[in-house]
Amino acid sequence: MNKYFWIASCLIISLMFSGCKGSKPGGGFNLFTKQQDAELGLQVKQEIESNPSQFPILKESSNREAYQIIRSMTNEILNSGKVHHRNDFAWEVKIIDDDKTLNAFCTPGGYIYVYTGLIKYLDKEDQLAGVMGHEIAHADQRHSTRQMTKMYGISVLASALSGNGEQLAAITAGLINLKFSRTHETEADNYSVHYLSGTKFNCAGAAGFFEKIQSGGGGGQPPQFLSTHPNPTNRVQNIRAKAAEMGCKMSDTSSQNRYQRLKSLL
Repeated sequence: MNKYFWIASCLIISLMFSGCKGSKPGGGFNLFTKQQDAELGLQVKQEIESNPSQFPILKESSNREAYQIIRSMTNEILNSGKVHHRNDFAWEVKIIDDDKTLNAFCTPGGYIYVYTGLIKYLDKEDQLAGVMGHEIAHADQRHSTRQMTKMYGISVLASALSGNGEQLAAITAGLINLKFSRTHETEADNYSVHYLSGTKFNCAGAAGFFEKIQSGGGGGQPPQFLSTHPNPTNRVQNIRAKAAEMGCKMSDTSSQNRYQRLKSLL
């Protein structure tokens, strides 16, 4: 069976019957199903992990404790009861050994990558949890394939998904550096608060990250998600307003010892 049979089938059905709508919550027209998000994510994961010069991933065999800590944090968010596709996607987490890059990203299908630069830059576990919640939201709300549907249009996706290997390869490669719309970035900020409201973390943890960005603390290349969204001041205000609206915990009470231990291991 053709690897992209189900993707092509979804496309054909959508053209005939206006099917393959985006999953709820999240909304927005999407030519892909959640199964196809998972397939595309796996392909992007393979591209990333076959390019160690650009993505030098720390080996788990020699960094077991660091992975145990980052995975524990991730699972606390995923098991909050708030992640819509908790049981549909892989939700794997890897650490990229790059101290100069302040970033994290999550592919379709839940493959999460966190840079050592971001971990070392932040001061508190709640801040990293807030950023991770934001990235998890991009996969959970299926922003990548919603954005691809909008960017490429039906005609290009019809060609790519029905067998044009070059176009499909270009689309897959584009997922690695995809820039989300402002609407998707705002939605991811809001869902970060929503997810963390079901954990011990400060549900406005992401606001602490943006406050540090505002203060000019640290160095390195700014995260990609800053490039398409209103400035950090607006993000802090919006995140805190969402947290106040939800009435969730806004104090930093997570384990500082665990976070300092994680930083010392990298």
